[in-house]
Amino acid sequence: MNDRPFLDQAPDAPELTDYDRGHVQTYLRLLDAADEGADWREVVRIVFGLDPDIDHTERARTLYDSHLARARWISAQGYQGLV
Repeated sequence: MNDRPFLDQAPDAPELTDYDRGHVQTYLRLLDAADEGADWREVVRIVFGLDPDIDHTERARTLYDSHLARARWISAQGYQGLV
């Protein structure tokens, strides 16, 4: 689990943010888990430290979906801001 706090929704800015830079490892873990076909609930437990059955399933799903979408955007185009 990352020591930095997570927003309920990842940024949707057209450029990398400080939040993105602080969560690169999280984004990589999400991409790896998605590539492996991992269940989103298990990913939320491991990566975000939340139990989707206790911590509001809708909130947990939004957290997962938005961060995975951001990770995919970074891997497709936003990575240029990292180099």
